[in-house]
Amino acid sequence: MIERIYILESVDPVIFYGVNNSNMQLIKTLFPKLRIVARGNVMKVIGDEDESELFLKKIREVEKYCEEYNSLTEDIILDIIKGNTPPVVKQENLIIHGMNGKAIVARTPNQQLLVEAFQENDLVFATGPAGSGKTFVAIALAVKALKNKEVKKIILSRPAVEAGEKLGFLPGEMKDKLDPYLQPLYDALQEMIPGAKLKEYMENNIIQIAPLAYMRGRTLNDAVIILDEAQNTTTHQIKMFLTRLGINAKMIVTGDITQIDLPPTATSGLIQAMKILKGVSGIGKIEFNKKDIVRHKLVKRIVEAYEKHDAKRAAEREEKRQLINEDSQNK
Repeated sequence: MIERIYILESVDPVIFYGVNNSNMQLIKTLFPKLRIVARGNVMKVIGDEDESELFLKKIREVEKYCEEYNSLTEDIILDIIKGNTPPVVKQENLIIHGMNGKAIVARTPNQQLLVEAFQENDLVFATGPAGSGKTFVAIALAVKALKNKEVKKIILSRPAVEAGEKLGFLPGEMKDKLDPYLQPLYDALQEMIPGAKLKEYMENNIIQIAPLAYMRGRTLNDAVIILDEAQNTTTHQIKMFLTRLGINAKMIVTGDITQIDLPPTATSGLIQAMKILKGVSGIGKIEFNKKDIVRHKLVKRIVEAYEKHDAKRAAEREEKRQLINEDSQNK
């Protein structure tokens, strides 16, 4: 009789053990000669050496499946332990599996272009309207790279700029003051990573979410770095951010140049950076449009309505300018 310890390192024990420990009970049934005790992410196995080795081999396979698909059922456990290949439904343009095994895919041609640009370049600019999936796809690509051990950490950042209103004093510690600006990034992560695992990643700084102001002076190696809402960076801020790129790192910069919340006198760093870096090798650029909007169908109609309004205003300003020029020439 020997005692062996197995630690679940890459999955959430809640998902692995199942509702009311149903998955764990099944595993115990399939290995009746062993005494198996599970607590937290640690499993203790007592029994015959050969049987224990077989158990550990199969549990590694089960954990690997659970890590990849973010879900685990009794049928899958039976297939793996009996040596059968679990049935897999192939998803076109799959990026990763999110919570409860939900397939996160590139849903539009431009989203797929972002996936391909990320593979081919170390820096990618992704611009376009709200709801087109720029940030969500970017974070999915980062999570995939982390799960595949291509990088050691994910760093997500946003400029802390208020969208047209002054919030005034915010109570709490620094994290409490900044969290409202960074909440959209938390929302995306929570759709892709189990809660306990996400908490562990953040406590260990494997996933870092920080305002742009905290990036100065850092060199970001072995990481996927995402700058969201980059249209609200100043020219100095975005230069500072882009030059944080370190060894074995990739960067995605997202933004919507139609929703700039900077003061009227300030120039958007995103617009300037794309002009300056146009044609530089190793940099990709994807422009999303209203056809890529994957939120509520009304969002697409809202964007179209504002585009028409802006085009009409621009035409009116141009007509007014021409009339002024004609008047000045006549005088």
